[in-house]
Amino acid sequence: MKLARSTAILVTLALAAPASAQISLAPPPATTPVPPPEKGKAKPHAVTGKKEAQPAPKPSPSPSPSPAPAATVIPAPPTDNSSVDLVFGAYQRGQYKTAFDLATVRAQGGDAKAMTMLGELLSSGLGVKRDYAKAVEWYKRASDAGDREGMFALAMMRIAGRGGPVDKNEAVKLLASSAKLGEPKAAYNLALLYLDGQTLPQDVRRAAELLRQAADAGLPEAQYALATFYKEGTGVEKDVERAVRLLQAASLADNVDAEVEYAIALFNGTGTPRNPPAAVALLRKAARQNSPIAQNRLAWVLINGMGAPVDKVEGFKWHLVAKSGGKGDPELDKQLSELNADDRARAEASARKWLGVK
Repeated sequence: MKLARSTAILVTLALAAPASAQISLAPPPATTPVPPPEKGKAKPHAVTGKKEAQPAPKPSPSPSPSPAPAATVIPAPPTDNSSVDLVFGAYQRGQYKTAFDLATVRAQGGDAKAMTMLGELLSSGLGVKRDYAKAVEWYKRASDAGDREGMFALAMMRIAGRGGPVDKNEAVKLLASSAKLGEPKAAYNLALLYLDGQTLPQDVRRAAELLRQAADAGLPEAQYALATFYKEGTGVEKDVERAVRLLQAASLADNVDAEVEYAIALFNGTGTPRNPPAAVALLRKAARQNSPIAQNRLAWVLINGMGAPVDKVEGFKWHLVAKSGGKGDPELDKQLSELNADDRARAEASARKWLGVK
């Protein structure tokens, strides 16, 4: 039985990252750029060790950038096709009690992956009553047996103070061991601690190395965070083109912040060939994922016909939705006040429908 990465969020680290993970790409001359997201808005989130079996909807580092969210521990199919992993199959079908019973037998026989599975089921309350203390016991047994995901999950429990007191020193050791064994979530979270400068001395170069390890393993949060490093030249040599490639990779994995940043890069032709239609399509996608910044930028391009046909009703709808999400825009308010009454009423009705307001 093998455990694989998930993107569900369980625990977030409250790290005081000194700046923004959102890249501000400067526009080329003689174009009408989409404004970049403001600095200082995004905060780093820890990638944790939990996953509800059903996919959940998406919610909306050094002194400059700040990373994104924390991932989880879930089972993956066995690589050995000659046998069926009954524990994994039960888990995937939502038969958690069966998965728990089967994993218990295997864990008692010394299977470290089954131990981590028991920790997951107990800490999530899947198939059994939630019990953080027992989850920690199984995660520790898995960790002692050398399972990198067990180490990672135990580290996150220690950071959160679940199943025992907060112990960041132990968490750091566990994250380092797990990262050394190739666990990308551990490398990412350890990078956040090096950026935070509280649990560990701040070391942006070491943070960049760990983010690169996690990004190379395909973790979208790390790809997005590392992109900010390359954009700003934080802990690495400045390289806007490489930053944009990382944003592209993260956006393909549905990282909403990366979608917004990559869309702006495409619109302005910064670090990549200019492609306004593709940029607008990405802004639409991120807007529908409830990113107020994407909603605001989409409003601008639709109202002003920048890379898309003018559609003021749709554009002002997104302006109103963005405003409800805390992304107001006085200039668009002014333009809305000048809109004819019929179109304004249609935009407001469309915004209310999107927001579920009668």
